[in-house]
Amino acid sequence: MVGRRQSNVNSYERPNSSGDLESGLHEVANGNTNGNAKPRPKVWSFKDAANTALEDKRRDDLKKALLTGINRDELEKFRKSDDELKAIKKKPVRKFYEEQNNRLNDWLEVDAIVMAVADDVLESMDPDPDHDGINERNNEGLHTTGGNIADFLPEDEKERRRKEGQRAKWAININVVANILLLAGKLAALSSSGSLSLLASTVDSALDLLCTLIVWSTNRIVQWRLNSLKAKFPVGRRRLEPLGILVFSILMVVSFLQILQESAEKIMPLEGEAEELPWIAIGAMGATVIVKGIIWFGCIPIKTTQVQALAQDCKTDVIFNVLSLLFPFVGYKAHIWWLDPAGAGALSLFIIYDWGSTCFENVTRLSGQAASDSLNHKLMYMAYRFAPIVKGFKSVQAYHQGDGVWVEYDILMDADEKLHRTHDVAETLQYCCEGLDEVDRAFVTADYTMSGPSGHAQDAG
Repeated sequence: MVGRRQSNVNSYERPNSSGDLESGLHEVANGNTNGNAKPRPKVWSFKDAANTALEDKRRDDLKKALLTGINRDELEKFRKSDDELKAIKKKPVRKFYEEQNNRLNDWLEVDAIVMAVADDVLESMDPDPDHDGINERNNEGLHTTGGNIADFLPEDEKERRRKEGQRAKWAININVVANILLLAGKLAALSSSGSLSLLASTVDSALDLLCTLIVWSTNRIVQWRLNSLKAKFPVGRRRLEPLGILVFSILMVVSFLQILQESAEKIMPLEGEAEELPWIAIGAMGATVIVKGIIWFGCIPIKTTQVQALAQDCKTDVIFNVLSLLFPFVGYKAHIWWLDPAGAGALSLFIIYDWGSTCFENVTRLSGQAASDSLNHKLMYMAYRFAPIVKGFKSVQAYHQGDGVWVEYDILMDADEKLHRTHDVAETLQYCCEGLDEVDRAFVTADYTMSGPSGHAQDAG
């Protein structure tokens, strides 16, 4: 009895000796059963082909409804050329048309992304409709790229982002080298002068170097593609960049509070003697003005947050070092002993205010600040692009999670709409939205009525 029971158990072992369920199903589908199963009836293959054809037609209908209405030439007719803008004398009118040009650029970017991304995303839906383990539809869809939407962006957009990333790396690396050399020069100058303005400038250069190293290190960490880091940070590590700037801005404020204290202590006796700046100090601060000015103007066109932070820092350094040079020079020539410490105190207040504002800006963004009006208009135009294939939009919300923005769309679909169509529309909108450079994450929910809850518990946040 025991032997018979054992043989019955063994008879239920899987017929596919390779252990690969998907390949076993494929063998059954093609009639290669090794005598363990009946071949699949030919009518099934016909049914699969018919269903696939219907699905393909449904996708083609979605593509036509989504992409047919895009006409870039119609938008370009409203653009004002640079010559036309220069010819407008009234500043408010010129500003209006400049903003209109920027709005057109945003809309054209949305159109280009929808045209490039939507087709590939829709082709990626259900690539194996007959569930036989073979992708009958498209072997180059989103499912083959690991979900990287950047692979489907327009070529000019990919090239623009590549060049911007390359320029950002160059700007950071050049800034590191410049800060090391300038700091060395100021330390040498400080050894031969007791000027508080020079001390403040040296501290500023030391912290500049620290800022650049923070930006450089966070930039490298964000770009690392390690599986262990992906498991720990499932939605990415881009918030490390504003956190690095936040930490640095706090260090800046604390350090210059110390300089402000020293300035007050030097003025308190109400007597002193003006010191002449040595030539090495004048040369160090003059070199700082020139080098930082060049880097500042070089960083202005690069619109990444990190590089813009460096541009702001370089601008501050130019102003700071000009005044650090001017206060002791005028104080010595005019025999005003208190001008140097008073100037250092004023510069410290300027730095505290400037970087305190940066600190507050990063805190509010990390806390979920609403996106700018211009980005909201851009996201509304994205919604407009999808208007032909949805019933409406219940809500569109965008808010910062660091420098990047998270977007929530609540679309309205017909109550009798098929699940597969609702899914395809929602996910295509999600990926198109995430194709925008400003957007880190997009979430799309579907509803069938304008009434009802807003989508989130009001006391959850």
